[in-house]
Amino acid sequence: MAKSQYEYVRNFESDDRLLPSTWLVVRIDGQGFTKFTAKHGFQKPNDTRALQLMNRAASTVMSCMNEIVLAYGQSDEYSFVFAKEARAFERRASKLATLIASRFTSAYVFYWSEYFVDTPLQAPPAFDARVVVYPSDRILRDYLCWRQVDCHINNMYNTCFWALVNRGGMNPKEAEKRLSKTLSSDKNELLFSEFGINYNDEPEMFKKGSVLIRDTELIDVTDTSGKITKRTRGVVSTLHCDIIKDKFWADHPEILRGKLSGAERRQAKQEQRARELAAEKADPQDSHSFQ
Repeated sequence: MAKSQYEYVRNFESDDRLLPSTWLVVRIDGQGFTKFTAKHGFQKPNDTRALQLMNRAASTVMSCMNEIVLAYGQSDEYSFVFAKEARAFERRASKLATLIASRFTSAYVFYWSEYFVDTPLQAPPAFDARVVVYPSDRILRDYLCWRQVDCHINNMYNTCFWALVNRGGMNPKEAEKRLSKTLSSDKNELLFSEFGINYNDEPEMFKKGSVLIRDTELIDVTDTSGKITKRTRGVVSTLHCDIIKDKFWADHPEILRGKLSGAERRQAKQEQRARELAAEKADPQDSHSFQ
């Protein structure tokens, strides 16, 4: 930036760099989505197209920012978890929040027509964002537990509400009154006894939300001589699973593990190459030259 007599105005900018060595979570949330979903005819209580579009937009964000180790989404919200050692934009809260929100929104618009094939976008969607710092692994996990429990509570309520409205002939106020002060067991009974719906059979994406993690896959690569070999590339995988229990974290220790040391990175590369070679031996027809 060029120096001038007016440069002093930069002194009015606030320093919003976040604490180092802490988990950073950027949560985006749809703004005015009650009207937005009504205008575009979203299916109630869940629109698979809309949820898959949210996942696609979140995957795009995660693919562009390699310091995001996990993302969790439900309804019209998504939480992006940055590694403790993340240094993106010097950990400035304003930069992280605005970039995540703008990148997510642009991806949502960009991929809209792939999911809503017969529904043109009639209004611009908007997402706000906030950044929260969590000091420990346990508190980070509790945050994610909170969001998944929220997903379950809201989805069960909405499943009952829209069953009463769409199939039970009630208006919204009557449905709200019917569900007032009901427990989870009451809602399960209502769904099964009155509508033949077993809540346990509902899609996992509706009940548990979506979890995005970093993964790898083997692909075929053709070298200059035409020989096909196996190589590993990073991908973002979408899961619909329980992240409250310890099993998820035991199956994916890399999420909380942090940055690998030089020796650990070398070992990981050796193990990766061993898997590639094993895959080539197991699939010998691919390891040949084109004739």
